[in-house]
Amino acid sequence: MRQATRRARRAGAALAAAVAWAGLVLGATGCSGSELDGMLGKPPRPADAIRVTPGDGDKNVRAGERLEVRVPDGRLESVRVVRSQDAQEAEVRGRIGADRTTWRPVDEGPLALAAKYTVDAVALDGHGRRTARHTTFTTFVPDERFIGYVTPEHRATVGTGMIVSLEFNREVANRKAVQRAVRVSAEPSVEIRPHWFGATRLDFRPEKYWKAGTKVTVDLDLRDVKAAPGVYGLQDKTFSFTVGRSQVSLVDAAAHTMEVRRDGELLSTVPITAGAPKTTTYNGKMVVTEMLEVTRMNSRTVGFGGEYDIPDVPHAMRLTTSGTFLHGNYWAPHAPGKVNVSHGCVGLRDVKGGSSRTPAGWFFDRSLIGDVVEVVNSNDKKVAPDNGLGGWNMDWEEWKTGKKAADGKKGDKRPRSGRP
Repeated sequence: MRQATRRARRAGAALAAAVAWAGLVLGATGCSGSELDGMLGKPPRPADAIRVTPGDGDKNVRAGERLEVRVPDGRLESVRVVRSQDAQEAEVRGRIGADRTTWRPVDEGPLALAAKYTVDAVALDGHGRRTARHTTFTTFVPDERFIGYVTPEHRATVGTGMIVSLEFNREVANRKAVQRAVRVSAEPSVEIRPHWFGATRLDFRPEKYWKAGTKVTVDLDLRDVKAAPGVYGLQDKTFSFTVGRSQVSLVDAAAHTMEVRRDGELLSTVPITAGAPKTTTYNGKMVVTEMLEVTRMNSRTVGFGGEYDIPDVPHAMRLTTSGTFLHGNYWAPHAPGKVNVSHGCVGLRDVKGGSSRTPAGWFFDRSLIGDVVEVVNSNDKKVAPDNGLGGWNMDWEEWKTGKKAADGKKGDKRPRSGRP
């Protein structure tokens, strides 16, 4: 996700982060929603409020399928669609119809093959409530070919915790050949080593966080490399990104604080609320991989039933694939600094709609994709190395030997769509 995403139009996702009203209902990094439901009626499910075609998480979408965003009730405020190919993004130009219920591309030509599409839409429902949705889908890759989806983006400026990660669209049986075809180098030079997580993911990192100002180059010489019987590489590309300033934030779940350090110096100590006793926050080092000014969080996507559905969570920063976020919290304003009330996320005080003058807005505006957030003193296990860009939690010798990949050990089993 490129850095512009954090300044993008308010985006959405059917992910979750649960909570409750401070002093009334025990909750978390999402809203219980019961009182709002009583006043305005129960809001529709995220997939019903904003309908996106192709569907969220769809794979092998054919080029001829129509791309469309539609609201059955209310009106669209904004839609942003980004196409990602070979770590490079291009915005898909589109238009909202006169009745403001439908968005379609201006050029309704075929979808690009071997690409990932990201859709961020914001709408007002029939009661005037703002809701957001964030979806992704990937398009068809010819059967005899494989590609790697690369993180981070080409020409991005990232935090010092960024890990180069390749997600392959097919299982790789010949890992040695594929690994030899991927070269990651840095200026100034530093030892960079690979690590496999299963048969479809290959990550690269140095022993310690990158130095600020480092330029990293990724060479993919995968064209015609045999990954499995009858499956050959498609890419012959070079990407690069730059490491910006260092920012590492330490969340103390017991003290309800977050120390934000810029280039080693304490920038600020911010009050936070972490996971409640029964829904604790992971310990360990986590890396910001996505930034959304507003997103929708729904408990059904993370196995919490119908506990909450918050359509407008502000300043949301993804920390794990399974759904841990650091985000603004406007529904429990007295919790940060005093009590842990979340279902696993880290909450900072905010206001409805978000504001740059709140702690959450202040932190969001000073953050980069690739920044590190480390959690300590939580009554939970350490986050798995393959849950997001959690590889910094693995010992360097273990990272280099690749034993976890060899014995097939997997990471956290919690739902991939979100863990609040």
